Amino acid sequence: MNSQTRVLETPKNQKYPVSGFAKTTLVPQALVPLRPFLERHKTLESQLDDIRSMGKMSGRSARIREVFDLIEKMARSSCNVLLMGESGTGKEMVAVAIHEKSDRHDKRFVAINCSAIPASLLESELFGHKRGAFTGASESRKGLFEEANGGTIFLDEIGDMPFELQAKLLRVLQEREITPVGENRAKPIDVRIISATHKDLAQLVQADQFRQDLYYRLAVVPIQLPKLSERKEDIPLLAQHFLQKYCKETGQEKKLSEAALTRLLEHSWPGNVRELENSIERAVALSDHDVIGESEILDAQIIENQKATVGVFAKLLTLEEIEKCYIQYVLAHTRGQKDRASKILGINRKTLYRKEIVYGLVEPTLEDEVLEETEAKV
Repeated sequence: MNSQTRVLETPKNQKYPVSGFAKTTLVPQALVPLRPFLERHKTLESQLDDIRSMGKMSGRSARIREVFDLIEKMARSSCNVLLMGESGTGKEMVAVAIHEKSDRHDKRFVAINCSAIPASLLESELFGHKRGAFTGASESRKGLFEEANGGTIFLDEIGDMPFELQAKLLRVLQEREITPVGENRAKPIDVRIISATHKDLAQLVQADQFRQDLYYRLAVVPIQLPKLSERKEDIPLLAQHFLQKYCKETGQEKKLSEAALTRLLEHSWPGNVRELENSIERAVALSDHDVIGESEILDAQIIENQKATVGVFAKLLTLEEIEKCYIQYVLAHTRGQKDRASKILGINRKTLYRKEIVYGLVEPTLEDEVLEETEAKV
């Protein structure tokens, strides 16, 4: 099975204990709008009854409660679900939660990232192939749809599926059968399909980059997952869960100071829950103190770039200046990881590199200059 596919063990429902915040009564003036959050989270131990959990997810905000309600409803249905949201918002966790609460919970949950597998291999990966169907097909192999028969298949990043393959997926949805590569006979399947994307599929449909008929088949029930910045009330709870998780792994006992909690509440979290988890894991690993402070909770470079980004609108800028500033911020946030930065920006890596050259963020190589001259002549 390809490394980009996963057959997951569905997790059991659980509530995460909430304790370990360093207590204080100080609320900085800048956080007056967040005072209700801070006041409530100083007595989190007494508020467990107000927290809802769903699989590996937990929260008390109105936005996440809406998602939990939809999970409950979709678990009782067999219709196709389209999960929409930014990277790091927990789309796969929602898919797993729907599966484990459904009648298919005792069958397999199979996940595949459609953007991580070359177009030439994706059809075989999904539908399987017959021996000798193509060069290298030394034996027949089941596809992921067949592997998930009776259970659920999760098609992550469905917006990146090649256009020519979309028609074949549409037929699977309509006929409930698959035809492996090289085979003439179709095989019936019974699979619940949950798909996810960080892109605007309706916009891709308008741009003729995604089939409209497939879009309607996939999005019988669309679920929009909130950004972490839209559910700040859940940040202390999530931070405490991750703190306990990584303290347990390392055999340590640590708490978060109010200054650290304040920083968490102030941060914009472009990487969403995944970024929060990474920040807590890093703080546990690097902190030499029992109480984690502000300077240890977020990378200094991220903090400085966020302050710079907030100050961008102190004067009126052109769109190009704003774009350059934001690209710099995302690159700093991802620590120069171009693949992650491209995904957050919604562009491919080649486009990001070209923009870096245009804005003077990198020096073009000789090969780049030759290629640019060649393209200009063409």
